[in-house]
Amino acid sequence: MSGGAAAVEKGVIETLTAAGVATVYEAAGRCGLIDVDLVQVVPGTRVAGPARTVRCGQDDNRAVHEAMTLVRPGEVLVLTMPEPAPVALLGELLATQAKVAGAIGVLIDAAVRDVDELRELGLPIWARWRRVRGATKRERGSLDVPVRVGGATVEPADIVVLDADGAVVVARNSAADVAAATKTRIDKETGLRARLDAGEFSYDLHGLRTQDESGG
Repeated sequence: MSGGAAAVEKGVIETLTAAGVATVYEAAGRCGLIDVDLVQVVPGTRVAGPARTVRCGQDDNRAVHEAMTLVRPGEVLVLTMPEPAPVALLGELLATQAKVAGAIGVLIDAAVRDVDELRELGLPIWARWRRVRGATKRERGSLDVPVRVGGATVEPADIVVLDADGAVVVARNSAADVAAATKTRIDKETGLRARLDAGEFSYDLHGLRTQDESGG
């Protein structure tokens, strides 16, 4: 596990994966949102896993090449730079290495290229941009360090959840509690969905009509 952290239980990760970004974000008390627009390179994908963090030199992806030697099955690679920029930190050849190593996804706070090939490869990838502008390989960068993405801090081995809505990060030490809250929220929403299917209105179920009529 990245950073030598204790592993989060498989069941916890499965719960967060199944729930998806929006539900996990709400269940976590609206914390951990990675608040940027992201390109979902492979439509229909959804993943959650411990972060393998990479802080590259500016406009440089040498650290990404090194990170591929450390990736462990089930991890989400999180690739960053000091300042986000539309420079491709990852393309088909690096993504192939990540998939072979067992990475389940990649979050890139920069650009990605070779999109057609990446879709064929099938590794779930989210990026800020699609650009062909290439990176240099001059700066070693840093691996397994805290990184900032979209206003959120991602520590090594924190759980990153990604789907069509974007991304959210759950602190490793609170993942079990968030998973439990997520299950509770899903149960509540299942009950609400049944009542909505029966013709009731959220305006009433949330008590909003009563508040409005009482001047609240």
